[in-house]
Amino acid sequence: MSFKLRILEKKDLTQVYQLMNDEFNMSYWFREPYLSFIELEQYYEKQIVNDHQRHFAIEYDGHFAGIVELVDIDNIHRHAEIQIIVDKDFRGLKLAQKAFNKCIEYGFGTINLQKIYLYVDIENKPAIKVYKKMGFNTEGTLKKHYFVNGKYHDVYFMSLFK
Repeated sequence: MSFKLRILEKKDLTQVYQLMNDEFNMSYWFREPYLSFIELEQYYEKQIVNDHQRHFAIEYDGHFAGIVELVDIDNIHRHAEIQIIVDKDFRGLKLAQKAFNKCIEYGFGTINLQKIYLYVDIENKPAIKVYKKMGFNTEGTLKKHYFVNGKYHDVYFMSLFK
């Protein structure tokens, strides 16, 4: 079974569209599952020339399995947020951990980041366990920071240093 991280291409937008309109996925990204394909195409066209973001497709055995990205890249202070979605058909294969590792390696080694951070719902115990195992530490708790599925959620702000 082969795992690969590659640059997100326009041909991936159909699968990204499905991920971004899935209620389960978006609840962990603290976003509404409401995105038109036209909006996604326009966003993609803007982002391919944006120096403050890097978007990667997760590939497993030649199939699109999800996305991992560095966003809000700050080239002065050398930090960025990391985000990931693994398609439900590919969960349980440790692809999130592999993709995170590759993306972190890229962030620290290629674009010389000093810090990579993330936000995670304090109720998402499996993700928190993985992030801690990967070396992320909790810097703080943001109270009632996101409104999802009719209620406010507390989140941990976690980070990893080079």
